[in-house]
Amino acid sequence: MTGNPVDCTVKSPVALQIGDVVSDSFRPGVYITDVVFGEPVNIQEISFKNSYTAFLTVRVLRKEVGSEDGSAKWVTCVRNHCLMANPHTEEGSQDYFSIYRQQMLTQPDNVTTVRLIQRQPSSVWLNFNIEEIKIYPLVHEDSERDVPSWLSTITPVEEPLDLNGLPDPDEVSSSIQQMWALTEIMQSSQTSASIGRFDVDGSYDINLLSYT
Repeated sequence: MTGNPVDCTVKSPVALQIGDVVSDSFRPGVYITDVVFGEPVNIQEISFKNSYTAFLTVRVLRKEVGSEDGSAKWVTCVRNHCLMANPHTEEGSQDYFSIYRQQMLTQPDNVTTVRLIQRQPSSVWLNFNIEEIKIYPLVHEDSERDVPSWLSTITPVEEPLDLNGLPDPDEVSSSIQQMWALTEIMQSSQTSASIGRFDVDGSYDINLLSYT
């Protein structure tokens, strides 16, 4: 990703657990990390390093456009994004990930807070979270360059063929039909009677006969 990430404050993860945290022996299956901006941001990309988080949900606090009282609303941009193919194995557990706005369920514009909801259903891992969180703003003039080729590749619209200098298709079709009709007439008018080798008007020419 080119450009610089947005200045933000990444708060400490908060465990979401039902029951008495002190007495219960169960480890929390959900952590919530909030990322707060100093001013509203249009998000292009969220990048991070995984640390044994199996699924990630992204919610954003989006400021309502045209709102006089400055009200904001929470919306879900990414739901249960899979980071580990199998929560019980190492695959994907420490990989780097990027989530682009083209992958999101709604446009992350005028965002004041990003809430990262991390979930790990497996009890194999003692701790899990996401690290090195960076959020990049949308830059219109660079957005096409910043998006990976596999996301930005769009089948181009076929351009019309240049037919300058070629005959009119309707005239060509009409001429072909006329030639076909003329051929049919000529074939039907041909006689099927066989002509003998020495037969001239129903009689033989004496000069064409040979003596043996």
